Amino acid sequence: MSRSNDKQGHYRSSIASVFILAIIGFPGVVQAAAGYYKFDETKWISVGGGLKSSFKATENGDATGDGWSTNPTINNFRIYVNGQLHKYIKFEFNTECAACEEEGDITILDGILKFDITDYFNIWLGRMLTPATRGELSGPFFQNIFEFNRTPFYPSDFSGENREAGRFGRDEGMNIWGALGAEKRFTYVAGIFRGHRGTPNLGDGPLYAARVSYNFWNVEQNPGYYTSSTYYGTAGDIFTVAAAFQYQDNGVGTSQNPADFLGTNADLLIEKVLANKDVLTLEGEYQYFVPNLNQAALSAANCFCIFEGHAYMATALYLFSQQVWVGQFQPYMRWTDNRPSNSSDRNEVEVGLNYVLDGHDARISLFYQYGDINTKGRVWVPGVEGEKVSAVGIGVQLQLR
Repeated sequence: MSRSNDKQGHYRSSIASVFILAIIGFPGVVQAAAGYYKFDETKWISVGGGLKSSFKATENGDATGDGWSTNPTINNFRIYVNGQLHKYIKFEFNTECAACEEEGDITILDGILKFDITDYFNIWLGRMLTPATRGELSGPFFQNIFEFNRTPFYPSDFSGENREAGRFGRDEGMNIWGALGAEKRFTYVAGIFRGHRGTPNLGDGPLYAARVSYNFWNVEQNPGYYTSSTYYGTAGDIFTVAAAFQYQDNGVGTSQNPADFLGTNADLLIEKVLANKDVLTLEGEYQYFVPNLNQAALSAANCFCIFEGHAYMATALYLFSQQVWVGQFQPYMRWTDNRPSNSSDRNEVEVGLNYVLDGHDARISLFYQYGDINTKGRVWVPGVEGEKVSAVGIGVQLQLR
């Protein structure tokens, strides 16, 4: 996800960005600041990118079921392109390298035409994030820890050969969003999307989604309706609560046994800058999904069987203000508990240490996980089994934007 902030008007330098812009032939780009070219007061374009890579070892994960499996992965490799065509018209185009270490396929992540009109009302059209949890709207690059939230996915996180239910939380459609009140403390986003198509949605009914939030302390500053899971204290004291839902007629199940999908969630973020300049961050999330799948659908091989039940997540982080070499240490703990109605429960405790060099733009993470999410996965049908196991990993995150 790109996070170029239209209000800032400047971007960090990137040699790769200059090269890309030069290839597509914008005049005078070599004389411009790297990654950002301004045509006039209302027209500009920027290019950046992000990379996440990790090495993870999981207990009892090899072919014998006794040893440790190892998994070096390029988790995300993205190119960000943002621009403005008119005072009220902007665009965003981002790519993702899916299965990059195996196939190297470049896919379209976002393709958005933005009509940014006022603080109160704006319209985005194209392929974009559907309103959902803070984790979804923060994306992998603006999470407070390396691995993405381990709570259940919404339909727009799943993908088949024809992208029946989106990918990486995206879908084709339209969002309206804005911030209300004198201090812009109340924010909203609501949209209508393509949703899951084909089996079981033979009627091609759309997906409806919306999210509202309220900032009790400082107002979070993010582009559009995007969020972050931490600001490392740079935004001051934050206390924001939010709620979201998604609904689609015949959005799950099979063509013979379809069911309506309803997913809801609530989340909060508390970030407090302490008297000694250390930063305490607390994040919580609750999900309740009600697809009402029957036993025939759950037993079918072609079922689009999504999570049904309750899920919880809580994370606590503590950022030390004292710099050690070129960065700051941030120990953390995360607890995840998924309780499906039609499958076995699964939970996990994760402890780790972030070494923060430059906020979300440069960070190294060490982590240890214990639970059965790594063995049971996110298949929400009866009969899923798996032991509680340990996993250890190291991840690196870099961005130029």
